[in-house]
Amino acid sequence: MRKVGSDDILGLIRRAAAAAESGMDRMRHGLSHRLGTNPARQIAAYAGYGTGEGIHVSGRVLANAPYGGPLEHDGWWENLANTYRRWESDELPGALVTLRFHDEEITVTTDEEGYYRATFGSAVVPSEELRWLKVEARTPGDAVEIVAVHGVMLPPTQAEFGIISDLDDTVIHTGITSLLLAAKLTFLENAKTRKPLDGVAKLYESFQRGLSERPVNPLFYISSSPWNLHDLLMDFLRLNEIPTGPLFLRDLGLDRTKFIKGKGHGHKLQRALDMIDAYPLLPFVLVGDSGQEDASIYAEIAKIRPGRIRAIYIRDVDPDHESERDAAVHAAVKLAATCDVPMILAKDSQAMAEHARSIGLIPAEAEGAVEEEVVTDKQLPETGEQAVKDAVESVLPEAMEPK
Repeated sequence: MRKVGSDDILGLIRRAAAAAESGMDRMRHGLSHRLGTNPARQIAAYAGYGTGEGIHVSGRVLANAPYGGPLEHDGWWENLANTYRRWESDELPGALVTLRFHDEEITVTTDEEGYYRATFGSAVVPSEELRWLKVEARTPGDAVEIVAVHGVMLPPTQAEFGIISDLDDTVIHTGITSLLLAAKLTFLENAKTRKPLDGVAKLYESFQRGLSERPVNPLFYISSSPWNLHDLLMDFLRLNEIPTGPLFLRDLGLDRTKFIKGKGHGHKLQRALDMIDAYPLLPFVLVGDSGQEDASIYAEIAKIRPGRIRAIYIRDVDPDHESERDAAVHAAVKLAATCDVPMILAKDSQAMAEHARSIGLIPAEAEGAVEEEVVTDKQLPETGEQAVKDAVESVLPEAMEPK
């Protein structure tokens, strides 16, 4: 008889937890349906993308009212309340969603977590620059029909390369090396109060333009952040004038292959491969940070898809000293080098731009623009740990008293 190991036990726990969650969801939604107390109130219409095979969109139907955008003077309490509402999203399985693109309509049904996906096979002729199309989504609500619009990115034939980027500590400053700062940025701030990393807006604008005079290169964001934060992250990109693109996030629910406390980075590899395969004629640039597993994931991608990766840029989350994170990146650099792919551990956006210019990804004037923005951004107020302490002290003063 085979000995039962810890992996077997963990697998049993995962399956039991998934079954319990699924059963509870079915019971809750069945009761709500019979009582008519849980109608659709929101379609979370995620950004889609166009390929040679068609137009791809996905979204989620929720019983929660729309969150609304962050207000200019929202304080930490309002932000904390909004965060709670996001994490308490009430999905609607079995909801019918009618999607319309030009003269074509598709009706799909949401899955157990309220998600839907659809592909329009309509041939769309790319233009000379990157553009955004629209797909309308409709679902029955309580008194009125719920309507939302998917923005769909369509790359032009003149695209030189695609960009795949992480978000946390690659684009957005989350303070991953400081638990206090990470907690504040996660729970107490909104899209208007979060700070982008220095020079990111100009760097990504330069990547999107490449050697062209207009935006031509498709940009995709792949993150371990939950889908609940999709609108917040899109708001952040727009507010900080960072080029937008489809976001691929993850579901924090339970299923039979993952546990809620899992690291959640495994989906990055598959999502990135999906995007690379969706555009077989485009090489790609990969951008991440040293705080998670981006370097090893990207090096693996370079190995799996030889000849498809132009460069890999890893932002150093602790550039002032060597750490275990740096050692992991150095190992990934060696693996990428065996595939003839340069991987750069960069201290800031300027270092990335300098290398990108040296290999012909962006022109010299773009490198100069990134350098100027880095200098300007460094003069902006930093989000510091003292703000976290102030917020905690206002709620629990005794917690800040010296022991």
